[in-house]
Amino acid sequence: MSEKGEVDLTGAKQNTGVWLVKVPKYLSQQWAKATGRGDVGKLRICKKGNQAKAEVSFTLNEELTVIEGIEDKTVSAPRDHPFTMQTVGGQMLAVFTETSSGQSEERSDGSSSVSGAGAGPDKVALEGVVVQRAECRPAVSESYMKLKRLQIEELAKPVRLSQQLDRVVTTNYKPVANHPYNLEYERKKKEEGKRARLDKQQVLDMLFSAFEKHQYYNIKDLVDITKQPVIYLKEILRDIGIYNVKGTHKNTWELKPEYRHYQADEKTDE
Repeated sequence: MSEKGEVDLTGAKQNTGVWLVKVPKYLSQQWAKATGRGDVGKLRICKKGNQAKAEVSFTLNEELTVIEGIEDKTVSAPRDHPFTMQTVGGQMLAVFTETSSGQSEERSDGSSSVSGAGAGPDKVALEGVVVQRAECRPAVSESYMKLKRLQIEELAKPVRLSQQLDRVVTTNYKPVANHPYNLEYERKKKEEGKRARLDKQQVLDMLFSAFEKHQYYNIKDLVDITKQPVIYLKEILRDIGIYNVKGTHKNTWELKPEYRHYQADEKTDE
C-alpha cells in the first residue's frame, strides 16, 4: 500500500461489513474474462425454516464456463459453488483499495473519469471491515472431475523433453573438441607447472628489490615478478611480510618493520 496521501475512512464511518472469500484459481481466472459491467454470476443466500445458518452458493455465468488451453482442449468449468462459512476468529481484518493518480475511476452510472498524471498522491480508501469468512468450493460433478484430471495431467508433463535427431544440426550449435575456457585453463596449468622453485635467497633478493620500488603488492604482481609458484611464494612472504586484511591497502603484502629500509632513512633524516 502506498505511503503517500491520506486514507479515506468513509467505509469505517458507515460501518461497512465485507466478506472475505477464498475461491479456486480457475474461478478467479474466469472472472477476469468478464466483459461489460463485469457480471460474473449470482450469489444466492437462503435460510430454510428455523435453520441457524443460511445456505450460501454462487452460480457462475454460462458464458464464463468455457476454459481453453488445457492440453489444447476445451472444458467446461462447474457452475455451482456452495460456500463453507467460517468465523473471523477474533481477528481484525479490513479491505483497502488503492487508486493511482492518472488511473480511471468508474462511477456508478457506468461512466469513467481519468485524473491527470501527477494530479495528486495515490488515493487509499477503506472499503470495509471483514465480518464473515468463507470458502467457495465447486460442487462435485462430472465437469469438475474432468477439469481436475486435465489439470493434474498438465502439471505432470515434464518441462524438458528429449528428442531424437535424424540429421546433423549445423545451424545452431557446432560441436568442438575442446572449449576455449578449457584450453585457457590447461595453458595456465602448464605455466604453473613450468615454474621451478628457485633458491630461497634468490627469491628474497627479488622480493626486496621489488619492495624498494613500492611498499604494497598483491600476490598476483609478486608471482609475475618472481615467476614462482603461489604456495612457495606465500611461504617466503610469511617470514618477511605482513598481509593486510583491512584498511586502504586491503589484500596486499608489505614488509615487516624490521625489513623496511625506508623507515631507517626517515629516522636518519630527522
